[in-house]
Amino acid sequence: MAKPNYQFEKRQREQQKKLKKVEKAQRKANTVPAEQEPLTPPRQGEPVSD
Repeated sequence: MAKPNYQFEKRQREQQKKLKKVEKAQRKANTVPAEQEPLTPPRQGEPVSD
């Protein structure tokens, strides 16, 4: 029976973590923060929601 290659498995897990971290950073960079969204005045007759 073959021995498990723990170094290969660890390297694969680390690569997956790194990829996930990069994707998360890209998603975060692509979204507009709430404080930077343009404010639009409410239309006439609409209640103001706070």
